[in-house]
Amino acid sequence: MIKFWSYKNEYLSIRKLLLTNLDKTFKSENLFFGNELNKFEKNFTKKNNLKYGAAVASGTDALIIALRAIGIKNGDEVITVSNTAIPTVSAIKSVGAVPIFVDINIEYLMDVNSIKNKITKKTKAIIPVHLYGKACEMDKIIKISKKYKLRVIEDCAQAQGAKYKGRNVGSMGDLGCFSFYPTKILGCYADGGFVSTNSYKIYKEIIRLRFYGIETVDKNNRYFKKYYSVSDGINSRLSEINATILNLKLKEVEKNIRKRISIARFYCNELKNSGLILPKIQSLNNRHVFHLFVVYHKKRNEIIRLLKKKGIEIRIYYPYPIHSMKANKKLVRNNYHSLKTTDKMSSGIFSLPLYPNIKKNELFYIVKNINKIMIKLNQHNY
Repeated sequence: MIKFWSYKNEYLSIRKLLLTNLDKTFKSENLFFGNELNKFEKNFTKKNNLKYGAAVASGTDALIIALRAIGIKNGDEVITVSNTAIPTVSAIKSVGAVPIFVDINIEYLMDVNSIKNKITKKTKAIIPVHLYGKACEMDKIIKISKKYKLRVIEDCAQAQGAKYKGRNVGSMGDLGCFSFYPTKILGCYADGGFVSTNSYKIYKEIIRLRFYGIETVDKNNRYFKKYYSVSDGINSRLSEINATILNLKLKEVEKNIRKRISIARFYCNELKNSGLILPKIQSLNNRHVFHLFVVYHKKRNEIIRLLKKKGIEIRIYYPYPIHSMKANKKLVRNNYHSLKTTDKMSSGIFSLPLYPNIKKNELFYIVKNINKIMIKLNQHNY
């Protein structure tokens, strides 16, 4: 079986150095708010051309903290998309706000032309999701946000290293939220997240929110512990263990992104005549980093069934739009009939295996079998 994703080969390649570094961390007797976390926050911020940033326990927490940091509260409306992971919307609901869905374009990203029609007096923020590794049209989104005095929180969970018109995701809106879940472009071996901002005032609020509302950073941006809560907060800390892992993997992230882009080019070249709708590789304005390689075909289920028989694991991101889920049926004022592209794409999208350590012979096997399957389907008038 060719797995859709695996970290084993990557782990084996860094195992010796990783265990050495982890041993140092354990011997430090400091498992939270130590040197590794401080180093990672500085390195990650610099790597992504961010102004300020703080690591948290997960990508979901990053979104919740970002929303709370800008004062999103019960009854406020936040515009986002329905073609996204559940955490984008669960974070909005967790702070008592109401998610308002706009449709997507043919590249699975927020349709900026749909935003204005969803803005009301209750609208306080927009969360564009840089899905599958590609950035949204941020200049247009920011222009709208300024006109209507809305905050912008970038969901960068799947887009570490992606750029829009030369700018890194997470650096363009009021805040950016990243995930370090193991499958992500930069992942640890557990949950982890990061919140970025260009505002020092918001940054200070972020670091209070992630640790019970306690001040943990002094005027020189050095960590210390003062057990006095100045506001409400939660427990959302990235451990020194995960910071150690991320510090090591951050050094290789750009090389791994180039591998992802190379694999995506291979797929596009080898499958260009297959009949699948393929993603665009790159454009002058957009650097796609391919967290996922997503294709579309109306006979998706049959293709997946036949690939499974050949020992190729395929996954669907995401088979159910958020607005179609039982948990979200009671959301108010959403015109779900306007999400036509979202509904159409969800019925035919699926993702091919793509990760830096996938083997070349596996890639050749995948495209060979896809092309054979597509020829067979076409011959039978599918």
